[in-house]
Amino acid sequence: MKYLPYIVRHLRRNWIRTSTTILGMAMCVFLFCVLQTIVHAVEFGLSATDANRLITRHAVGLTSNLPVTYGERIRQVKGVKRVAISNWFNGFVGSTSTNLDWSSFFPNFAIESEDYLAMHPEFMLSPQEKAAYLADRRGALVGEDTARKFNWHIGSQFQLESTIPPYRTGKPFDFFVQGIYHTDKKRYPSASLQLMFFHYKYLYEATSQRSGVGTYNVEIDDPAKAAVIGKEIDALFANSEAESKTETEAAFAASFVALAGNLSYLLNLVGTAVAFTILLVTANTMSMAVRERRTEIAVLKTLGFPSGLVMGLVLSEALLIGVLGGVVGLFLSRGMINVLPSLPFIGDAVAGFPNFGLSVSVALFGFAFAIVLSVVAGFFPAISAFRARITDMLRTV
Repeated sequence: MKYLPYIVRHLRRNWIRTSTTILGMAMCVFLFCVLQTIVHAVEFGLSATDANRLITRHAVGLTSNLPVTYGERIRQVKGVKRVAISNWFNGFVGSTSTNLDWSSFFPNFAIESEDYLAMHPEFMLSPQEKAAYLADRRGALVGEDTARKFNWHIGSQFQLESTIPPYRTGKPFDFFVQGIYHTDKKRYPSASLQLMFFHYKYLYEATSQRSGVGTYNVEIDDPAKAAVIGKEIDALFANSEAESKTETEAAFAASFVALAGNLSYLLNLVGTAVAFTILLVTANTMSMAVRERRTEIAVLKTLGFPSGLVMGLVLSEALLIGVLGGVVGLFLSRGMINVLPSLPFIGDAVAGFPNFGLSVSVALFGFAFAIVLSVVAGFFPAISAFRARITDMLRTV
């Protein structure tokens, strides 16, 4: 610690270069922490699933729909307790397909309400609200967060227009808020409070029976039989014009997790390139500092300072740059992560993730990354100072 004033004084000698190096290190930590926080939130939100639920969809993909008649046949499979239709509606408030207002976006689904709510106990509402919703063909259930965002309350009216062609009827769908659901975050940490549900029957009738079925949510009585029941369901529709693919909620979510994994790989690749650039910049900064201090280092060694101590001083300068860069980077990343939920479009996406925020593990890893990066950058200049001979350092060109 007694050499700290000396180290700080030297870093202040060329404060512009030092500041830009610290800022570059901070940006590296900032990018890492923000991107990793988003990826971890996506992976956690998608991986928390119920083992008692299966998803049946078209074998080709989610862009193709299944016939409505499949539901009754699935109900006949031994071990199936409930079956409920769930269609992604992709509706926007006050938007058209050519002029989307992403700030008004929230996930919305057309569901077979009674069975769907029965198999999703995480969506909690009062018996009175549930009864009112089930009795109203244009009724809507919205999460607390969405109701708060739009200042909706029981009885509020709003309109949604979908961007999906079969759901476009020439006019928006009218809805009345009949229920505002909440959840128990301790029991269901991944449950989103941003969703909106309405009756599939309303969608089916409004689209002249052109809607089809995006997914069948299937509740089974024994999770251990999930694979067997899934095969039996798919066997019902084998060699038909609309073959099905049934998988557990975890497997269904895994396809999205895989997309998140590809995203993570891409972001990590970009982060690695940025880190390598910062490494070169920091190493160049330290090398310039050593070259500028040739006479100073020679004098220190002449006065009896061991080469190891001189090396340690150079490494300490690099370490201090890393510490300052890490602290600034964490401060910036925490601020950005706190702001993200309030931004248009991306805010609506990340706000639904449970416990969204800068985790201790990501913060510690980001800070450690800055330290390691700075030490590696300062290692070779420090070795150069360690090996330098006094006569060579005093020699002038």
